[in-house]
Amino acid sequence: MGFSTTHLIIFLVIIIVIFGTKKLRNIGSDLGGAVKGFKDGMKDGNEKAAESTAVTPAPAQQVASGATAAKDTIDVEAKTKV
Repeated sequence: MGFSTTHLIIFLVIIIVIFGTKKLRNIGSDLGGAVKGFKDGMKDGNEKAAESTAVTPAPAQQVASGATAAKDTIDVEAKTKV
């Protein structure tokens, strides 16, 4: 129970009769402009996000003193300290 080619052709003819070719052309160009604007906005958003991550400095690493360090803390540079 799907649409056949005949059903689609009849549907398109009815749409053309109701709206007219000029109105459909305007709708198509407006839709194309909206899609282009959306794509440009996505590109600008990605560039701004890349700039903001590149500009923001890395967070400072916290160094715990020996007295306040947790007992389960692992020294990742233990091999290089020897």
